[in-house]
Amino acid sequence: MQVSYHGHSVVRVKTDEYTILFDPYISENEQCDLDADSVEADVILLTHGHNDHVGDTIAIARRNNALVVAPNELANYLASKGLNTHPMHIGGAHTFEFGKVKLTQAFHGSSYTEEDGTIVYTGMPAGIMLMIDGKTIYHMGDTALFTDLKMYGDMHDIDLAFIPIGDNFTMGPEDALVATDWIKAKTVVPVHYDTFPVIQQDPDAFAAKVKTGEGKCMKIGETIEL
Repeated sequence: MQVSYHGHSVVRVKTDEYTILFDPYISENEQCDLDADSVEADVILLTHGHNDHVGDTIAIARRNNALVVAPNELANYLASKGLNTHPMHIGGAHTFEFGKVKLTQAFHGSSYTEEDGTIVYTGMPAGIMLMIDGKTIYHMGDTALFTDLKMYGDMHDIDLAFIPIGDNFTMGPEDALVATDWIKAKTVVPVHYDTFPVIQQDPDAFAAKVKTGEGKCMKIGETIEL
């Protein structure tokens, strides 16, 4: 299985049968190396409704007839746009053909701003546990530090975690380091930084300070085998 990072919070998972995209913020993301008009996806997993996470979901899902898995209100909103969606909620898990998805808590907000400026409430934000091909990938979404992360670390054997470090909108590097000790992932990758001036950080410095597991700063487009 190949897992690649594409800037901001965009992650792609490729197995022999499926291509899965997390939070495909592509066309308006200058960091991203993917092409929203050609990227393939069988499944899109969304952590919450902010535009810098929903990104190009509607166009990509329509072109690929992809399944969109998202928190309930966000999934219902995207279903109203004609997408094939599967709604879930915090604490819930579901086994799909491609693997098992479980939504965890994330302390953040969730709303989508339409082109005309209309703001649509899209429910609670989430983190996503993806259990696939015998591995567990934890995309934490946008979140603050909270103590239930210890519980997730105790309950799940996490192989790879994507953790926000940008500060201002999410936890910063200091809190994220505490989170890495709690979730006990084997490999930790920083995300959600440098996209905007207010979230500029040093991901290499963060990765070097990770004590529980291996901190790894993935470059844009870099792929690791899991």
